[in-house]
Amino acid sequence: MKNKLLLTVLAMLFSGSALALEVKVADKAWDGMMVPEGQQCQKFGGDSPMTPKLKIKGIPKGSDSLLLEYSDRDSERMNNGGHGRMQFALKANAKKVTVPSVPGHSYELPKGFTMVEAHRGPGWDKEGAYMPPCSGGNDHAYYVTVKSLQGDKVLAETVVELGKY
Repeated sequence: MKNKLLLTVLAMLFSGSALALEVKVADKAWDGMMVPEGQQCQKFGGDSPMTPKLKIKGIPKGSDSLLLEYSDRDSERMNNGGHGRMQFALKANAKKVTVPSVPGHSYELPKGFTMVEAHRGPGWDKEGAYMPPCSGGNDHAYYVTVKSLQGDKVLAETVVELGKY
């Protein structure tokens, strides 16, 4: 009976639904409530805006990369990765990693990154792989979805609130 229960619980845990990653913003200025001053797009006065560094733990075995999807929840076009989608390569058997910041308004990405999709607002502000928050201070909610991948398969996923602008 105990073995059947254990097998049922294990089957539920590994039944194709992705697990959650532990993701923390490593930059103190990013408090999850408000986008820090200067980290908005250039159109609205941003000064060398960048994504916040992310500390990620609980990376599932077999993961070979992380997919980072930056989004504006209050804009249909810029939601679901509209502010840029990029992949970060992982070392074999990585269980934790600190993902470095990515500059806004640029196609030049730090080592380990590959652009999956440039931001979807090149006519709104300067082109690039990542567009920083750019709602003009209209209280839009910004977030990043972090997915641990093995090839194209999502092994774990977490959403982190970046703040409002």
